Amino acid sequence: MKKKYLRVLSYNIHKGFSTGNRRFVLGKIREAIRVVHADLVFLQEVLGKHSGHSKAIKEWPTEPQFEYLADEIWPHHAYGKNAVYTAGHHGNAILSKYPIRLSENIDVSMTRLEHRGLLHAVIDVPGHAVPVHAICVHFALFESARKRQILKLCERIESHVPHIEPVIIAGDFNDWRARASDVLKNELNVSEAFQKAEGDHARTFPAWLPTLQLDRIYFRGMDLRSAQCLTGDPWNALSDHAALSAELSYQ
Repeated sequence: MKKKYLRVLSYNIHKGFSTGNRRFVLGKIREAIRVVHADLVFLQEVLGKHSGHSKAIKEWPTEPQFEYLADEIWPHHAYGKNAVYTAGHHGNAILSKYPIRLSENIDVSMTRLEHRGLLHAVIDVPGHAVPVHAICVHFALFESARKRQILKLCERIESHVPHIEPVIIAGDFNDWRARASDVLKNELNVSEAFQKAEGDHARTFPAWLPTLQLDRIYFRGMDLRSAQCLTGDPWNALSDHAALSAELSYQ
């Protein structure tokens, strides 16, 4: 069977605002992610609705942010609503060039202050008998909560992802101490794209001077062709996170 190549992008978009919420840059974010030509886009901190911003910001889109970003490039998308408040809600999103067979958002919130979820989408890639499982994550700031969320992620994959089907896990792990990878490798036999390509996780935060290794792309049942941390112009003037891109192949 001919190999299929998938280009993946993972990006915490900071709700469409630049660092310090100084400027609304969602339009520039849309332009930037288009240039990557990703097949699958994993997004964190996506606003599904915000009544205050929609009235105050002239450029605010009429549709949810994930639909605005998807536009005509990614006709299939899923959204996981995690944090709900008076003005609206935000969460994770997956944009796909290929049909999403089903999606589910799993609540992994550990405290009342941090509402977190795992967005799991099952994607049918034309020409392949088995689907690709895409899981978009944004984990807690506190390590004790992250540890439990990582175990929830492992439980989800063990119970819902057959071993013959490829899986990609991407997002903002907030794992600045680099504790998650050993657990995920031991429990799930996954690889992390930048560890495999460069021997270490990518530095993604803050975007203007990346120091902390917060964002990851893990995979299983696939081969890595390339991995890139997207820094410099225009990325350093958009979100407070750098974006990650990887090209993966499978049969």
